[in-house]
This record gives sequence, structure tokens and C-alpha cells, in this order.
Amino acid sequence: MDYKAAGAPKPAKGTPRHSEHNARGTEKNPLNRKDDKAALLARMKAAAKAKKG
Repeated sequence: MDYKAAGAPKPAKGTPRHSEHNARGTEKNPLNRKDDKAALLARMKAAAKAKKG
């Protein structure tokens, strides 16, 4: 008897069950968008300064 073939088939691996709301390549988050590191750093510094007092 072939015990390997017994039981339920294994599900496909590596495929997401749903698409992410902020996935790259969508209308809200295009692939050619450039993340602005300077703006991010400025926001982080402002948040740290506001938290400090």
C-alpha cells in the first residue's frame, strides 16, 4: 500500500490568500514611486523633538 498518497492533498505553498492593501504596483502605491528618505528623517526628528518636550 502506498501510504504517501493517502490523506488529503497538501495545499499550494507560497501563494498569498489575499492581496495586501498597500502592495507595490497598485494605484495607491506605484512601483516607480521613490521613497523620500529626507522627508522620512525630518518626520522622525520632528516626532522625537515633540516627544522630548
